[in-house]
Amino acid sequence: MWIESTIAMRFLREGRAQTTLILVGIAVGVSVIVFITALIQGLQSNIVERTLGTQSHIKVEAPDEVNRLVALPADTTQLVLETRRAQRLRSINNWQQVMTTLDAFPGVKAVSPVVSGPAFARRGNAVESVALVGMDPARYQRIIPIGEDIVAGSLRVGAGDAVIGRLLADDLGIRVGDKFRLVAGDGREAQMNIAGIFELGVRELDQRYVYLDLKQAQSLLDLPGGVTVIDLTVHDLFGADAVAARIAQLTGLKTESWMQSNAQLLNALSSQSLSTVMISFFVALSVAFGIASVLSISVVQRTREIGILRAMGTRRDQLLKVFLVQGAVLGFAGSAVGAFAGYGLVWVFNTFGPKLFYIPVAPVLVPMTMAVATLTGTLSAAVPARRAARLDPVVAIRHV
Repeated sequence: MWIESTIAMRFLREGRAQTTLILVGIAVGVSVIVFITALIQGLQSNIVERTLGTQSHIKVEAPDEVNRLVALPADTTQLVLETRRAQRLRSINNWQQVMTTLDAFPGVKAVSPVVSGPAFARRGNAVESVALVGMDPARYQRIIPIGEDIVAGSLRVGAGDAVIGRLLADDLGIRVGDKFRLVAGDGREAQMNIAGIFELGVRELDQRYVYLDLKQAQSLLDLPGGVTVIDLTVHDLFGADAVAARIAQLTGLKTESWMQSNAQLLNALSSQSLSTVMISFFVALSVAFGIASVLSISVVQRTREIGILRAMGTRRDQLLKVFLVQGAVLGFAGSAVGAFAGYGLVWVFNTFGPKLFYIPVAPVLVPMTMAVATLTGTLSAAVPARRAARLDPVVAIRHV
C-alpha cells in the first residue's frame, strides 16, 4: 500500500491547481453541513426546552366518565340516543398509592401531585378568570423550576400566600405584599396575600396561573384530600409516549405525553430534521461529483504515465488503489478544513449573531461528517479508478 500511496500523493502534488480547487469545494460543502446541522439541532433543542420549561412530560388524570347502559335480555331490541357525558372536576382515586408506584416506575425522573381548576381573582372592581394550581413546592420544582422565574418576592405558598403571573398582577394592579380574593364555585372564596410574582414568558400562563399549596386549592375547589393531575418528567424526552402507554396500561388512568399535546411541534421538528438530511445529502452529492470529475480529468491527463506504470509491472488493482487513495485523501483533508470552518461559523453566530439561542456542536458531529466525507471521496473515485485500471498499456503509452 506504500507504493500506491506514494504515487497517489505525487499525482495530487503535480496537479496543485485542481487539488486546491476540489479541496476548497469539499471544505465549503462540509462547513455548510456542520453549520446547518448544528444550527437546526440548536434551534430544535431551544424550542423543546422552551416548550417543556412550562409543562410536564406526562400528565396522569382520572379517566373520562362515560355512560353505562343497563344490560338487556339478548332477544330485546333497543334504540339508543346517547349524549356524551359532561366531565366534572374530580380527584384521582387512591392517588397516594399511584404516586408511590410512579416514583419507582422505570424511566420516570420526577413525580408531582397537582390540584388544578378554574376560579376568579378579584380586587376591587377588577375580576379576572384564573387557573388555580395547588402543588407541593418541593416536588413541583422538579417538574417545572418555577422558582427560577420569580421576578418579585419569593416562591412561598400556604398560610394564605399565593404566587401569581406578572400579567395577572398588572391586570389586577397589585404587587408583592398586596391582597386579593379568589372566588371558586358554590361561593367558596379566600383572601390571599401576594408572596411572589413569576414570569414564564408564556402569555396565557403569566396572565392566568395562580399557585397555591395543595390544601388551599383542595378547599377552594371542593376536593378535600384529592388531586386532579399527577405530573411526571421522564429521562428520555422522546420516549415519553412509550412510558405514558405503560402507565395507562398499569393504572387504568388517562395519560397524555407532551408529544401528544404538541403534535404540531413534533411535525415541525421532523420537517426540520428532514430538511437537514436533504441539504447534507445534496451537498455530499455535489462533492462526490466534483471529486469524480477532477479524478476523471486526472486519468485523461496522465494516460501515458499510467501506461508506463502498467508496462513496468504495476498491477491493475494497484492502479485502482492509487485513485481510491486520492479520493480518500481529498475527502479527509477537505473535510478537516471544512470542519474547522464550520466551527468558525458557529462561533461567529454565537458571538456576533442575534442572541436568540446558543448553538451547541455535538461532539460526534465533526468526526461523523469527516468520516462520511472521506467515504464519499473514496466511493466517488471508484469510476475514474476503474477506468485507469482498465487502460491497455500499449494504447496508453501511444496516447498524445
